[in-house]
Amino acid sequence: SASANYMPPTPCFKMALPTRAETVLRHLQASHGESSPSLVAAAALEGKISAQEYTAKLSLLRRDVEQLIESKNCHPILLRLAWHDAGTFDKHGGSFPACGGANGSIRFDTELKHGANAGLNKAVRFLKPLVAKHTPVTWADAIQLAGAVAVELAGGPCIPMRYGRLDSPKPAVEGNLPDATPPNPAKHVRDVFFRMGFSDREIVALIGAHTIGRAFKERSGAVQEGYGDDEASPYTKSGVVVRHDGKPGMGMAGGKAWSPKWLTFDNSYFVDALKNEARGKERPGLVWFPTDRVLHEDSSFRTHFEEFARSQAAFFAAYAQAHKQLSELGSAFAFEVRL
Repeated sequence: SASANYMPPTPCFKMALPTRAETVLRHLQASHGESSPSLVAAAALEGKISAQEYTAKLSLLRRDVEQLIESKNCHPILLRLAWHDAGTFDKHGGSFPACGGANGSIRFDTELKHGANAGLNKAVRFLKPLVAKHTPVTWADAIQLAGAVAVELAGGPCIPMRYGRLDSPKPAVEGNLPDATPPNPAKHVRDVFFRMGFSDREIVALIGAHTIGRAFKERSGAVQEGYGDDEASPYTKSGVVVRHDGKPGMGMAGGKAWSPKWLTFDNSYFVDALKNEARGKERPGLVWFPTDRVLHEDSSFRTHFEEFARSQAAFFAAYAQAHKQLSELGSAFAFEVRL
């Protein structure tokens, strides 16, 4: 099988940086009381495992995530899961866990049923046995690790991630995630991402992750294409080569992608859009939502859009920094581990 012969890439591991969790514990105790599930979880991590031991657990989890992605070609849905967990963050929302963010709350059925999260129960099912296998790695860490590894294995940048997150004891509130077809795309995109503390350049870099993935009518409802070959676009039918390494495989057929090679993380999202714009043509067989179009129609966004079209290196550098920032929003760390 593919997974039996799989040779993982050299991961971007760094030494664990052991710190104590007293600051987090004091904060949680003051905010939520001695019996808070978050406080109990923090105490368990602090008392039962060292940062070095946690690093070893994460390393094993990473290998299993790599094999999962290799066998199922599930890069996009794992990245979407990580984004949607972190994207609930509100810088005006107070402290952990009320502020939302990358805290594992998307594992709760209540949050998975939020409209913007349609289809993400599949990604949670993928990760559930791995989280159970590698206890006490938290859901918050497992979700963010999977998102970063998905980018890397699709040919994207290695993201300097930080781990040691606590899990939220409750789901996030609904309504903080972006909409693909808002009435005022520029205002909507800025409202959502400014709420999380991002600049225009970081917004363009982050949305550039649409270079991988697909939209489905059964999920966003914003396209006509759905599950299976009968409802696929020309680029999402079985047999089309879309992986960055040229190997066959795409997981489930169907849906509509932003880029022809939608399992390849590169700057084609920007390059192809500007080429088609110059020709005065639409992008047949590919999706382009109002929130994508505004990135090359709004003058401030366009400056960065053109930069990333010219230079994949610039895009990768900006994306890696912004993804790291996104992955830490709202997180409370029991200790610090870097992979």
